[in-house]
Amino acid sequence: MVNLRGRDFLSISDVSKNELDFILETAKNLKTRYKIGDKPKLLDGKTVAMIFKKHSTRTRLSFQAGLAHLGAQAFYMRPDEMQLARGETTEDTARIIDGYCDGLVIRTYAQEEVETYAKYMKNPVINALTDLEHPCQIVADFLTILEKKKRLDGLRMVYAGDVWNVCHSLILGCPKMGMDLYVARPEGYDPNPRILELAEECAKDSRTKLAIGSGLKEAVRDVDIVYGNTWHSMGKPEADKTKRLADFSPFRIDNAVMKEAKHDAIFMHCLPAYRGEEVTAEVIDGPQSVVFDEGENRMHAQKAILALLL
Repeated sequence: MVNLRGRDFLSISDVSKNELDFILETAKNLKTRYKIGDKPKLLDGKTVAMIFKKHSTRTRLSFQAGLAHLGAQAFYMRPDEMQLARGETTEDTARIIDGYCDGLVIRTYAQEEVETYAKYMKNPVINALTDLEHPCQIVADFLTILEKKKRLDGLRMVYAGDVWNVCHSLILGCPKMGMDLYVARPEGYDPNPRILELAEECAKDSRTKLAIGSGLKEAVRDVDIVYGNTWHSMGKPEADKTKRLADFSPFRIDNAVMKEAKHDAIFMHCLPAYRGEEVTAEVIDGPQSVVFDEGENRMHAQKAILALLL
């Protein structure tokens, strides 16, 4: 029996394959119930603090909506209105939140900040995105793939986009679930070394393929999933944007790229998307795109995480 109660969720590496399977099964069940109007109050009376230091549409709304469905009360806390803005330490803030709330959802820059909250709180801390990882996104991605492909094991994915938080979580998550992953990026844009080391160990154990390269059209042949992402992520210097647009331009996903994939391949993107940059409009709005199913699944995946941890 899988028991995640009281655990933190800071990285996709925090959960085993069996635990992630259980989260996905719970998400599928909650989504099925939601579609027939059943919203079980699994967290009735619970309170959850939410600190968001980065802009958010899907993450904030999906967490707040999901918590409402589960019967919990969410408290959105603007960092500029908290005593953190006047010099209170993260450690002191964490202890106070822990005394009031049953959990914390935090979206920020440094992974170390999320880890500090987890260290000084007894109640669960959930990473809603840092510069290093975006674990909740990947749970929603796997839920979407399961819906469309009925399995994860043995599938092949190509990722093209910034080698940043979503990419890092896919690098960790795909080998864990038995999927091959090829990351296509310009030379010099490499994953975090520690993330790559952990993922390579996992890929060896699961006998899956994990590759980092610069050939998109070659890599996309006969793949099951083409995953696009922005070329300029939140937290990167704005002055860097012009260079990135030039460097990543050969990695744009268009119909010619999709034709190299399997005929039933799906296109995924965590959003927000910049049509005409990393992906063309005909792909993201086309019949192979599942991006809006993927977006909706953020809520169902996060409801499962919340229900199991809190």
